[in-house]
Amino acid sequence: MNFPCAEEYIIRRLRKELPATMFYHTLEHTLDVREVARSLFIKEEIGVQQGMIIETAALFHDAGMIIQYQDHELASIEIVRTALPHCSYTGEEISEICDLIAVTRLPQRPSTIPGYILCDADMDNLGRDDFYIQSFRLKLELEMNGISTTNLKMWLSNLVRFLEEHVYYTTSSIELRLAKKMQNLADLKEIVMLY
Repeated sequence: MNFPCAEEYIIRRLRKELPATMFYHTLEHTLDVREVARSLFIKEEIGVQQGMIIETAALFHDAGMIIQYQDHELASIEIVRTALPHCSYTGEEISEICDLIAVTRLPQRPSTIPGYILCDADMDNLGRDDFYIQSFRLKLELEMNGISTTNLKMWLSNLVRFLEEHVYYTTSSIELRLAKKMQNLADLKEIVMLY
């Protein structure tokens, strides 16, 4: 497994090929998910080899956005299958990375510790101060890609429902992010009641 080769390849492609209509699924989002995933696999005491699998999956999880918006995870998996053999990833490693990317599709339903880590990293912002900024970037991105988000009250109501249904899986994310996520949810409910 040549991680620097995979990292350089996908960062270069994302930097050059992501559509200008990506306001949420940006290179910065990908790098943020990678950093959070790295932090989580260290806190969760995952070995280096498994950590590299998780980190690779984090870098490639939204790569399919350069090809298609809907079902981008499927395109991400195709990019992995095409690119990673050239970076000395084994068939088993590629298969595991593809499985991890697949569980990031909503609704997320991971069943392994690496899946828990990647899903928690992908949704880390739900329990952070930048939650509102990120959610409105996503709203703008959806609209710019032809997906109606209806009116503001409906968008906020959908966010409430999403936060209510979302769970963090790792002990580390529960400790680091759950309280702030619940505060974001309480604040959102108050805002919705004002409409």
